[in-house]
Amino acid sequence: MTDLLAVPPAADDGEVKWTIDFLTGSRRASRMTCPHCQHVNPADARFCTGCGRPIELSCPACRAINPADSRFCKACGTALLTPAPPQPDLRVATPQSYTPRHLAEKILTSRSALEGERKPVTVLFCDLVNSTPLAERLGPEAMHTLLNRFFELALAEVHRYEGTINQFLGDGFMALFGAPIAYEDHARRAALAALGIQQGMQQLRSELGQPLVGAVREPPLPLQLRVGLNTGVVVVGRIGDNLRMDYTAVGDTTNLAARLSQMAPGGAIWVAEATYRVTLETFEWRAVGPMAVRGKADPVPVYELLGQRAVRSRFEVLAQRGLTRFVGRDPDLQQLLGAWAQAKQGRGRVMSVVGEAGIGKSRL
Repeated sequence: MTDLLAVPPAADDGEVKWTIDFLTGSRRASRMTCPHCQHVNPADARFCTGCGRPIELSCPACRAINPADSRFCKACGTALLTPAPPQPDLRVATPQSYTPRHLAEKILTSRSALEGERKPVTVLFCDLVNSTPLAERLGPEAMHTLLNRFFELALAEVHRYEGTINQFLGDGFMALFGAPIAYEDHARRAALAALGIQQGMQQLRSELGQPLVGAVREPPLPLQLRVGLNTGVVVVGRIGDNLRMDYTAVGDTTNLAARLSQMAPGGAIWVAEATYRVTLETFEWRAVGPMAVRGKADPVPVYELLGQRAVRSRFEVLAQRGLTRFVGRDPDLQQLLGAWAQAKQGRGRVMSVVGEAGIGKSRL
């Protein structure tokens, strides 16, 4: 296991390819492209395995050309084959560097329509329990490796349900579901991601039983996560080319999710009532009860997410809850029923239902 995650470059520029550290943004050479024949070589190659010519190394700081076996730049002294301080805008891994390509394309394609809009979202806060004493017991290197592995597992679950990481918070992070990519079932996606993250921690705990984190085989403190979820409205701000997104929370959408994450015991997922109401029939719950939350005048109903119920379609869930009557859809229904009648007679056709998210396309 490595504490660094390879970030694919946007284009092959014929120079050094770097591996980016999630936590610090530091880089090291992971492979080199021969400037003569463009053949890709291992980072430790002194001569190109494609054409046999010497490989020169480009300095990440000043761009000076150095011999392939150089450890430091001859022009500015920057370390070349060890983590080196990059330019200021590369010091911290940008959202674009850890967001899957298909999600990045969705965000950038629709960002002009999203900016300035009020969007219903579900906010997820997640952090490690007792991270400070855990770091003291493990040591800086082992803790650094542990956090990188944690982020790797957690981000995979967030991106699996097409959420986006809004910010990292040292030993945790904040994620949004429903913005900038809009989904009517954003609360369900956030809940599934939270369950997946907790399952990922079980995997990480089992990995710690092997010599994967320095010399530490068993953590001296329990390795646990706590997660908070809340659903509400945010105003989406500017979305940059690097996928950084500004937003303004309406009400206490973000604050309550953060408070629940701080209050939850290790291994628990605490959910606010707004999220609970829209996902009630999809998951198993335990009522924690009204809880006093800092900044709130009255106690807040809190629920613990325990797991997913037997897989059912969301229409079965909606039918159990009670469906509202269709209004103004008679022409659409008649057209679809007519096409179905013709299909039964052997005259099939393709029907497309197009419209904004949440207007009832799937139910129609």
